[in-house]
Amino acid sequence: MRFFLIPGLLASSLLTAFVHAAPQEQAPEAKPAEAKPEEGKDKKKPDEDRWLAVSGADVYIGPGALLREATVLCKNGKIHKIGHDLDLPPETKIIDATGMHVYPGLVSPSSSGLLGNTASDFEDSIDPFNRNMILGLAAGITTTGVGNSAVKLKRFSIKDAQVRDRAFVTLTWSGRNPQGKKNLREKLTATSEYLRKYRDWEERVKREKDLKEPAKKDVDPGLLSVFKNEAYARFAANDRDDLLGIARLAQEFGFRPVIEGCTEGWTVADELGRAGAMAILTIRTQSPKDENLVRAGGSSIQNASILHRAGVSVAVVPGQDSVSLDGIVGRDIQHITVEAGFAVRGELPDDAAIASITSVPARMMGIGHRVGSLDVGKDADMIVTDGELLHYNTHVQWAIVDGKVVYDKEKELYFAHIRPRKQATPAEIKLDKGETAPKPEDSAKEPADKEQPKEGEKPAEQDKPKDGDKPKDGDQPKDG
Repeated sequence: MRFFLIPGLLASSLLTAFVHAAPQEQAPEAKPAEAKPEEGKDKKKPDEDRWLAVSGADVYIGPGALLREATVLCKNGKIHKIGHDLDLPPETKIIDATGMHVYPGLVSPSSSGLLGNTASDFEDSIDPFNRNMILGLAAGITTTGVGNSAVKLKRFSIKDAQVRDRAFVTLTWSGRNPQGKKNLREKLTATSEYLRKYRDWEERVKREKDLKEPAKKDVDPGLLSVFKNEAYARFAANDRDDLLGIARLAQEFGFRPVIEGCTEGWTVADELGRAGAMAILTIRTQSPKDENLVRAGGSSIQNASILHRAGVSVAVVPGQDSVSLDGIVGRDIQHITVEAGFAVRGELPDDAAIASITSVPARMMGIGHRVGSLDVGKDADMIVTDGELLHYNTHVQWAIVDGKVVYDKEKELYFAHIRPRKQATPAEIKLDKGETAPKPEDSAKEPADKEQPKEGEKPAEQDKPKDGDKPKDGDQPKDG
């Protein structure tokens, strides 16, 4: 069989077949336009590390620990290193504290007015520009208790100022209120019974899945946090009978009390020590003994030292917990170190006196892992002083909170005029071991490479006096 194709139809068929058989060239996909950075705007850079070093000072790390002429290096608000011959990053801000002393920032268990007119919400009520905060920092206080909370004196900033929300649970135990003592004991009994049942339930529920959790009937949330060691129970008591009652109550229910006042604590020191009590004392409190009683009583300047020897942790506060610019001088919060100095006068060791305004109150408020001593990893809260901390003539030169200088004595109006710091001298040439620094008078001498005429030799041509030159002092005129 033969096939015949018409010429016009053949051309049309071949063209159609060629178009379908040929590979199709696809247009290149349009790439999205790259976003160009706007002119005048730099690209965001990652946050750079913030370095601060305090160098050349005697560093009191904690009770009984001292490093002479050491450096404290801080990174991003934390203590990075403490020691000698540290390698400092080039961007480090350096405070030259040569001849001075570095201590942990002071911690006061309570204060009033240092943060302004504060309410329960500190972020909305702290005034970081108020005068009292400056004076508190000038006294060396970097952390304080306000109510039951612990807050830092972060000048110019309110970010992360609150260190702990609830450091204490305030309780009352007084011989003048028998009904209150009864109610407290009933609450302690109910809470401890609930906690015993709850711990038993935690073990049994692993085997019995449907076992119900014990009800929290008559359970006080504050006392529950005390039994769980999440906060300390704080009492205000001074009389011997009340102190004995608190000590025995603490031993019976197994918690550590913090006793504020504790004026007659020295008379029952051993009992308080067995209870693991902690005391907040005002050393200069004067309270006469009740002469109707034969036993020892009243106040004693040795109260802190006797309690310390019995194992009671002692924190010291002044008689007035606010800043006072009138009234009795030396009794307000600005003189917390003076109060600790009086404890030394009452035979409290120096190390324990320094701890009474640093590490001990920090532990009381449950923030000892962050402040109260200078350890690697803790918050970079410290003060630089121009003398021994407990000396009445000592001034705070710098106060540092979270690695930032928040107080500089020379830049404030209150104390800048009192013994101003010496002006910084030009940086000395760094010398290797065995080298000696050139003496200032050496620069006035002639250079050593200049040849001096020997005995009997004539001076060089340039040294001879020219005609017309006037004779210098000491020259003898020529004859004729």
